Amino acid sequence: MCGIVGLLVKKPHLREQLGLLMVPMLTGMTERGPDSAGLAVYTTPVSDLQHKLSLYRGAHAVNWSQLLAQLSNDVSGEHQVLVNGNHAVLTSTANPDDLVEWLGVQVPLVAVLSIGQSIDLYKDVGAPAEIAERYRFKNLRGSHLVGHTRMATESAVTPAHAHPFTAGRDFCLVHNGSLSNPHLVRKKLEPLGIEFETDNDTEAACRFFEWRLREGDDLKAAVQRGFSELDGFFTFLMGTDQELLIVRDAFACKPAIVAESDDYVAIASEFRSLAHLPDIAHASLFEPKPEEIYSWRI
Repeated sequence: MCGIVGLLVKKPHLREQLGLLMVPMLTGMTERGPDSAGLAVYTTPVSDLQHKLSLYRGAHAVNWSQLLAQLSNDVSGEHQVLVNGNHAVLTSTANPDDLVEWLGVQVPLVAVLSIGQSIDLYKDVGAPAEIAERYRFKNLRGSHLVGHTRMATESAVTPAHAHPFTAGRDFCLVHNGSLSNPHLVRKKLEPLGIEFETDNDTEAACRFFEWRLREGDDLKAAVQRGFSELDGFFTFLMGTDQELLIVRDAFACKPAIVAESDDYVAIASEFRSLAHLPDIAHASLFEPKPEEIYSWRI
């Protein structure tokens, strides 16, 4: 059992309040996921010449100023680091693949959580309220976000196993449920050069969808293919820099509710995480139907 939350604000002025609106949504899912929590927030994109990398150092000591100086010496481009607890966001004009390779050699204990021009990603173990406070989630600004609270059932409780999972650029996924064939999915994707970082079943789904996006599918087409390739129970919530999407399996046994108003689209596993939202009494409420794809664009 896990909790998912998603929020997309339609009015530009509400982007300043994205974090404030989201924190009660995330903490409202604590009983469904007390082990770890995380979220991906989509902010104002950096320039076309830049990419952002979300980094996680865990308990390992990292001198970010020294790292930045060494990076500037070794890799051509303009680089800057914004530190937030044991996370940091590296913004650079260098090729992101080159940055990942450099980080893997120079600071192998630092994990790259996401790559893109809009996405910032945070995840850690512990109670959702503690994580929200640790990384000052209430101060987050942006157009939309995807969040998750985890109750581990099939793999370890570690930051790497926490959601959201990401692959490619500006794409993330959270999952409530359990897949029965993640090893078959891995067996199909690994010969194609797709590498896995954990044994978590959600990562198999994430990398399957990213593979289909890489092959030219749009997100809805990729999800449609997933109905025949991913076996098990799921509610998937996904984000890109332009889109928020939710889908449930054919049995729809994993709960989800959507609230839509003129100001926002809000998604959660249970209504209690939506009850605080402005004018919720006049929002349109519905449960996503089985194997029907719902998406909203910014």
